[in-house]
Amino acid sequence: MPNWAEANTYEAGDWTLASLLEAKGETRVSLVVPARNEAATVGLIVGRVREALIDTARLVDEIVVIDSDSTDATAEVASTAGARVHASASIRPDLGSVPGKGEAMWKSLFVTTGDLIVFMDADLEEWDTHFVPGLLGPLLTRPEVELVKGFYRRPGSHGLDGGRVTELVARPLVAMLFPELAGLVQPLAGEWAVRRSLFSSLSVPTGYAVELAALVDTLRLRGLDAIAQVDLGRRSHRHQELLDLGLMATQIVAAAGRRSGLVAEPGPGAAVSLQQFVPSEGAITSTTKQVLVGERPPARDVPAEVGETEVHA
Repeated sequence: MPNWAEANTYEAGDWTLASLLEAKGETRVSLVVPARNEAATVGLIVGRVREALIDTARLVDEIVVIDSDSTDATAEVASTAGARVHASASIRPDLGSVPGKGEAMWKSLFVTTGDLIVFMDADLEEWDTHFVPGLLGPLLTRPEVELVKGFYRRPGSHGLDGGRVTELVARPLVAMLFPELAGLVQPLAGEWAVRRSLFSSLSVPTGYAVELAALVDTLRLRGLDAIAQVDLGRRSHRHQELLDLGLMATQIVAAAGRRSGLVAEPGPGAAVSLQQFVPSEGAITSTTKQVLVGERPPARDVPAEVGETEVHA
């Protein structure tokens, strides 16, 4: 009997565009790009996907950029390129707003219409539009699959350059706490796709831990065979500074701890004080940062705003 990786790992070229369009039928697809200060790259992402997969092939029905408090021209660039842009803080203001990638993705459920949602990071520098059809392939052809993760090779001698939080934090946590997920090549990949019915039923960390949390919760709610992964080829993006990776790692640990019963369930604004040390003029200086580790409840359980429509599962 094949193991999970053998039965659920694909390559982006396993489906033709024509076969996916036939399988799509009346299914609606939303591409969501969470972005913060990505004016240099978001326009190319939006423009290329729109040209190839909306204007030409019509595989995608809408491109929505969720702007998380950018101080540059991210919103203007994305809109000019053809995306519908929403400021994260302006979506359901009655629910409040916190900064974070997961917050933007959770808020997207209130402004998108797709039955299937594809997420792409806004800082991609080396990629191609086949990312989107590749991620949609298992969802459009296998009804039992509900979440699809991308994986890829990055520039660098080992092909994993840039995956430091994955290798030093996420993968050890998976090995110890969620070993069923060990076959996932890149559990923190920012390129993934999910059925709206599933994502709207999940608790969503407001920060960087959204990807790991979605995998763990899908495993527990739907089983391992509801997850697939697709080889997308090569991808590169802007690297984060080491201290910023520490903040991301803290969010990953908090989400894993909560799902292991080691950490209490946090509210949306919960935070951890992280003390870090940096050299400064021959001395060592301490700095303490508040790392948001809160989570949003399942969007389908959030009451509709007065005069608005509830999130459809």
